Amino acid sequence: MTNSAITASGLRKAYGEQVVLDGVDLEVPAGSVFSLLGPNGAGKTTTVHLLTTLLRLDGGRAAVAGFDVATQTRQVRSAIGVTGQFASVDELLTGRENLQMMVDLQRRARPAAVGELLERFDLQEAADQRVTSYSGGMRRKLDLAMTLVSRPQILFLDEPTTGLDPRSRRTLWQIVRELVGEGMTIFLTTQYLEEADQLADRLAVIDHGRVVAEGTPEQLKRQIPGAHVQLRLAGPEALTSATRVLTDATPDPENLILRVPSDGSVKALRSLLDRLDEYAIEVSEFTVHLPDLDDVFLALTGSAPSAPSAPSAPKASAS
Repeated sequence: MTNSAITASGLRKAYGEQVVLDGVDLEVPAGSVFSLLGPNGAGKTTTVHLLTTLLRLDGGRAAVAGFDVATQTRQVRSAIGVTGQFASVDELLTGRENLQMMVDLQRRARPAAVGELLERFDLQEAADQRVTSYSGGMRRKLDLAMTLVSRPQILFLDEPTTGLDPRSRRTLWQIVRELVGEGMTIFLTTQYLEEADQLADRLAVIDHGRVVAEGTPEQLKRQIPGAHVQLRLAGPEALTSATRVLTDATPDPENLILRVPSDGSVKALRSLLDRLDEYAIEVSEFTVHLPDLDDVFLALTGSAPSAPSAPSAPKASAS
């Protein structure tokens, strides 16, 4: 695999006169988590379906694991795993039987993978129980385990924690981190902004079929107004002096706090502290406050993030 696990240029998809994707460019470094954010109907799931060969491109080009998604679909599918918004498991089978079925269907799978995955996902005790008895979190773990039977290079997770309780969600986050630590590339779509903040090395925000921003979570937060450094001064005199020096700051005399507009960068922070030191103004402590991804989402898409909705298409195995 090259340094870029996924590249896309000018992706277009339309249904009649309705344009779903209108020239989307993406690049996903190998061995990283890339998250695609956007409101309902923005084109997230359509992007996943195009990159995983489940839909045909109307325009543009894309390569996954170095293979063209339009002309090398078999090679793309052999390199990827796909997990959708809801667990796609056979409820009449046990957890072990579901995994064994995937081993039997895939030539590259090792028989030993069943036991290894049951252990990794902490499903040994429930391995021989029918999936009908599984909780939502257990089903999601089994679903992801089934996707990993073929040991894909690239894993597409389309809103994988929809409907899970916080504990189950964090368990899946830890599994994702472990997979990336082993060299896997993760392409994640989610409407849980905390999830993207926790997991993504880079992310893109898509709205009305176009990418409106891309970068690390921290880079995107710094683009939104409202970032500031909060200084706690040593005493009233220090607060008064600092207020005179930093004329754009907002004082809070009761708590001896001064809020200074700043992008929060190391360079800006060093300059601020050097300036206070120049006037011998003592600072007891400081904290950097940045907008969160909710603020980024609202500023870029014009709407607050909504609760996850039903999928636009059912999960399909691409391995």
